[in-house]
Amino acid sequence: MVERYGMIPARVSHPGSEVLVQEYQASQMQPGKAELVERPAAPSAVPPLLTLATCVFLHGGWMHFLGNMLFLYIFGDNVEDCFGHLGYFLFYVGTGVLASLAHYLSMPESTIPTIGASGAIAGVMGAYFILYPHAKVLTLVPLFVIFFTVMLPAQVFLGIWIVFQLMQGTYSMGGTEASGVAWWAHIGGFLAGFLIVLALRPLGLIRPPVPERNFQTH
Repeated sequence: MVERYGMIPARVSHPGSEVLVQEYQASQMQPGKAELVERPAAPSAVPPLLTLATCVFLHGGWMHFLGNMLFLYIFGDNVEDCFGHLGYFLFYVGTGVLASLAHYLSMPESTIPTIGASGAIAGVMGAYFILYPHAKVLTLVPLFVIFFTVMLPAQVFLGIWIVFQLMQGTYSMGGTEASGVAWWAHIGGFLAGFLIVLALRPLGLIRPPVPERNFQTH
């Protein structure tokens, strides 16, 4: 499923060519140990370019899915208020595709499948940054082994988040993919959401935010 619907940058760069992926398998020479081997990737179920969209709807496991849904729960409904149901869906998918494109451009020869809604959700966060500048977010802050909560302005929370993504994304430009995180998809999605709102709001295509809504999250 991941290789058939996930976005493999090398496959997008060279459609029709065989792509080799790496995975750990039980060693034939050393029983009980695993070795990294190459094998042909499963054939794509859709045209490679379309995987920039299909990969947005896949996740690597329940923790990956639930982590994304938490951020979508915090920011998504408020942004949907401004776009409407259909507009929000188109915005979500559109920023997801642009996020996938940003990741692709950062490493177009990578053979690691990319999946997840993080880029689309980053787009929602970029929109929230503009639409709700006075909202506050209940944030869990670690202090060594102690955790406490604090209400932070949404723009502070999101500003810290995007700076962290930029730092990690810049580091990943050195060629390391070991973290398994598509940092430039996060960055691209956030910027796409940010810029789309800036472009559409003067045209009257986005509803004004509801001022009396309670933005605190629990």
